Amino acid sequence: MTSTTGTTGANGTTPPESSRVARTVHPPFAAELVHTLSVHSQYVLHGNIRDDYVVADDLTDGRRVYRAVSLEDMLWEPLQRAGYKSLLRYDPVAGFRVVHSTVAAETTTLLERNTRRVPGRPDDAGTDEVARVLESFARGWVGERPGPPQKDPRYEDYQQPLHAALIVDYASRIPTQVNQLSDEERTFFLRCLKIAEEARPFVRAKSGRALFNPVIWLADGERDLPAWLVTSGVRVRSIGVPTPDLGQRRRMAALLARQAGVPGTATRLDVGPLVDRDTREDPTEEDVERFARAASGLTLRAMRESMRLARASKIGFDRMEQAVRIYELGVSRNPWTGGAVADSIRDGEAYIGNRVQGQEKAVTQTLDVLKRAALGLSGAQASSPAVHRPRGVLFFAGPTGTGKTELAKAVATTLFGSEDACLRFDMSEFSAPHSADRLVGAPPGYVGYEAGGELTRAVREDPFRVVLFDEIDKADKGVLDKFLQVLEDGRLTDGQGVTTYFSECVLIFTSNLGVHGPSGEDGRPLDSSAGRERIPETPEERAEFERRILGNVRHHFEHTLKRPELLNRLGGNIVVFQYIEATVARNIFAGQLRNIVDHMERQSGLRLRVLAEAEKVLADLCTEDLRNGGRGIGMKLETHLINPLAREVFRLGTLEPGSVVTVSRAVRRPDGEVDLTVDASADEHVSMRKAPIW
Repeated sequence: MTSTTGTTGANGTTPPESSRVARTVHPPFAAELVHTLSVHSQYVLHGNIRDDYVVADDLTDGRRVYRAVSLEDMLWEPLQRAGYKSLLRYDPVAGFRVVHSTVAAETTTLLERNTRRVPGRPDDAGTDEVARVLESFARGWVGERPGPPQKDPRYEDYQQPLHAALIVDYASRIPTQVNQLSDEERTFFLRCLKIAEEARPFVRAKSGRALFNPVIWLADGERDLPAWLVTSGVRVRSIGVPTPDLGQRRRMAALLARQAGVPGTATRLDVGPLVDRDTREDPTEEDVERFARAASGLTLRAMRESMRLARASKIGFDRMEQAVRIYELGVSRNPWTGGAVADSIRDGEAYIGNRVQGQEKAVTQTLDVLKRAALGLSGAQASSPAVHRPRGVLFFAGPTGTGKTELAKAVATTLFGSEDACLRFDMSEFSAPHSADRLVGAPPGYVGYEAGGELTRAVREDPFRVVLFDEIDKADKGVLDKFLQVLEDGRLTDGQGVTTYFSECVLIFTSNLGVHGPSGEDGRPLDSSAGRERIPETPEERAEFERRILGNVRHHFEHTLKRPELLNRLGGNIVVFQYIEATVARNIFAGQLRNIVDHMERQSGLRLRVLAEAEKVLADLCTEDLRNGGRGIGMKLETHLINPLAREVFRLGTLEPGSVVTVSRAVRRPDGEVDLTVDASADEHVSMRKAPIW
């Protein structure tokens, strides 16, 4: 048997001409189809139907060699051996045509008579005409075959059925909406079902087997055709075509490795010219293995296209992982490679420490994860590291207002140069069942299907991101199951079948889980005194607090969520934030007070001064309870300074831009409110701004 794409041995050598093919081993789905032709008249092949497929040829000298062939070529080989004379193809655009045939002229004539058109011409044949062709085809064109007159001895031969198989391509595009068929579509598929039920097998002269003339529908998904067509009759068989496993990817990588030494495009693998026309590559088995593993989730055809891309980009076979990433992500410049991110981390260590104060250990743990991600060492301890897993995964646990979200934004700024690179999802918005559809897109037929998923769409637009899932404990369990797939495989397939890769992202989850003890089935703390315990102060108390947080987080995942596997994917990347200390709280207060002064001058042109006596009273009030962290300080500043200040400024009347507003005194009343003494004066040395806002 002659190879259609270049026959090669497992060791990359071409078998000698004296060797012949004793047997060909096809993929299981093809073998299933061929072996059941005596009982099924129609098939629905669904799934990975537009790929290359590796078949094995067992040679007479005892060796096995592999070939990569198309679906049509692969099906034709066993069909021809079973006695079939033709393989036909129909699609709604090009119509009917002959793909392979030993009686091509006769088959073409039959198609011309049935369709009154030239086969292969892109005429718009109606469903009624297509069904009529299928009926004649299923009968083997008995009585329709062109031949000699009745008196000719060969006449009887031409009254026998013509053994053929028909592929109906793009079957998923025939119905407009599979759940809402038009009258014409319903009639067409009903006729197809009737054809399947009424078809009769034809005896093959050589083997004596009675086989049908099969109609093979190629559909993207099993549900793309009416369910009653696929399931209501025993004559129609549904066969899934899986994506290639690691073994198949290894064989394809070995075939492509051989092409790395071919100076042209002589074979139908067609991977383009050599990277260096004067140098033949000599890939090793290790190069082949790395390529096969890097192509996890890709089709064999995508592997071939990745190699074409590699050659166009002057990437050698020993760096095919890089070409695969470019193929998957659609970007040629990767900030993770070339040391750019490593330099950013070195320069940004001090920046992160200054931005998130009082969390030295949490910052150090976070930087450790980023450094190993920059070096490509994430998951390197595994014997076969997953190539698509996110660059880094972090779980920030601890009290509210301690800098978890702030640290995530600082990480985005350090890695990718801007806070805009931090894609934030408030998981309290995803607490309802089926809310995972917002992240990955609704299934076909549901509202929002066309829009796709918010998460998958954003990561495809820019794969170099920090993705922040804030307050992850508030998300529905169905959403958490999606994260399990992301953490394990590094990819998600949305409702439209588009795969999004997270291999260049850093994923950060935040939660205040476990701060107030273990949670029950409803997610609430089991301890009724939660929130009233003393804040840890000594190093021993803070260490015990961290152990308690980690234990309570584990309890939540194992007993409340019943998702211990999700916790295992997080591993040692759980970072515990401590309550902020009094000194840090004072620094946060001072920083937020400066923000108020700056904002007031930008917005209204007024200069705010808070004298030392008033500032001390406000600082004491805002930092007396640190349970809510920096966010709590900001809320108290709003209550005790911003609100009464706005009230007093309005009382003073219209102020010119450049006026100085002075808070000279702050007095705390018994009811907890604060009275401010506020004065305003003109400052001639202050540059005048725009017109007053009042």
